[in-house]
Amino acid sequence: MGVKARLFLMMVLQLAVWGAWAPKLFPYMGMLGFAPWQQSLVGSSWGVAALLGIFFSNQFADRNFAAERFMAASHLLSGLALLFTAFQAEFWPFFAGYLVYSLLYVPTLSVANSVAFANLAEPARDFGAIRMGGTVGWMLVSWPFVFLLGAGAEPQQVRSIFIVAAVVSFALAAYSLTLPHTPPKRGGEAADPLAWREAFRLLRVPFVAVLFVVTFVDSVIHNGYFVMADAFLTQRVGIAGNLSMVVLSLGQLAEIVTMFILGGVLIRIGWKATLIVGVLGHAARFAVFAFFPDSVPVIVAVQLLHGICYAFFFATVYIFVDAAFPEDVRSSAQGLFNLLILGVGSVVASFLFPHLMGRLTTATAAGPQVDYQTLFLVPTGMALVAVLLLALFFRPPQKGPAGPVTP
Repeated sequence: MGVKARLFLMMVLQLAVWGAWAPKLFPYMGMLGFAPWQQSLVGSSWGVAALLGIFFSNQFADRNFAAERFMAASHLLSGLALLFTAFQAEFWPFFAGYLVYSLLYVPTLSVANSVAFANLAEPARDFGAIRMGGTVGWMLVSWPFVFLLGAGAEPQQVRSIFIVAAVVSFALAAYSLTLPHTPPKRGGEAADPLAWREAFRLLRVPFVAVLFVVTFVDSVIHNGYFVMADAFLTQRVGIAGNLSMVVLSLGQLAEIVTMFILGGVLIRIGWKATLIVGVLGHAARFAVFAFFPDSVPVIVAVQLLHGICYAFFFATVYIFVDAAFPEDVRSSAQGLFNLLILGVGSVVASFLFPHLMGRLTTATAAGPQVDYQTLFLVPTGMALVAVLLLALFFRPPQKGPAGPVTP
């Protein structure tokens, strides 16, 4: 198997672990009777993991440990944590298991990117196609739940989301040992021994700082989608509980196409325009959610915008980081942006959107009803603000992929 195919399969398994549980996590916690503050605390676990990851795990992977071995150990242990979490119905044991899983899994997302970049001859051209493997994995792992879950799935069935994720995690742990050897990158005499500190210094570059702020805003919107979408589809739109994950996976189907063309798009229209299109995808999707909730075909079709939202923004950010940061701090630089994408953005979304849903819920004769129109206009407005920031203030020295920048 060629290097690109091996990296592709790595991404398939890496994102399948995440995709197995993500769409159902918040509805499942609701089934267990967890209060909104408890759900928010669980949701903040990835923020804690991303923060600690940049200072410890990614630093360790950058300077001291072969990346593929780091991946193998992390996925073996995180799989065990997922199995533990699956069989906990009380809040504190559940939270402890999920937090341990997060601490072990989240750093591997940036390390997997670094493995891919380190073993691709032309990362800007090829990374989109490799990362498309993650899209395939996320989409494929949703299909078993058509059979594992019923239309009105009970908690005993829904906990299978963690069991399936654990099985994939164990497979990835074994597969990681077959990946191309990716040794630690050691800087020269003058290099800062703390890779994360050197990565933070790049924030003094104005266009990197602007991208950092916009990434935070867009990550809140992106994570908010996973907080709200499954409940919206099942409770407001009327899609069966065992089909909602399949409907959500249509976004990954579109992502396959956008990932495949991403390299060419970056070369033709450049960093700024590609990022703006990605953020506009979020605005359009939430606007449709707000104004067309009674049209099932429209709601299903708009899931296809997820491909633009992810590939044209987040995958572009990862490629930009690889192009902009020095080689010996790239895992930490990926971790720096993962701190926003998976960490701070996840924490803010986990507190903000459950709080808004509670505020916008009213009691009716038919049961609690959420004012989804007002709810979805919040992320729509946030996305438009992010677009303005990019359009006015993001000015990288090169229009498209080029050489690294210095602080």
